[in-house]
Amino acid sequence: MIKKKKDTIKSLALHSKDVGSAEIQIGLLTDKITKLSEHFKKYKKDKHSTLGLNKSVNKRKKLLAYLKKKNTESYQKVIKQLNLRK
Repeated sequence: MIKKKKDTIKSLALHSKDVGSAEIQIGLLTDKITKLSEHFKKYKKDKHSTLGLNKSVNKRKKLLAYLKKKNTESYQKVIKQLNLRK
């Protein structure tokens, strides 16, 4: 998990000390959503974690809308790199 998190930050960082830009937040949320989706394949009745998944999806959606409005080329790069459908 930690290695994947560092890889995500490194691949999406805008500069060497960047750890909190919208691009990185979207990448980390995508990792979290993927992990939770795998969890639900095994534990279908876990309703409490569904709330966390929904919050993560909605937060990522808002961040993507923000990024699309502020920096379209960065938005396109993130969509392509994370393999998100838009």
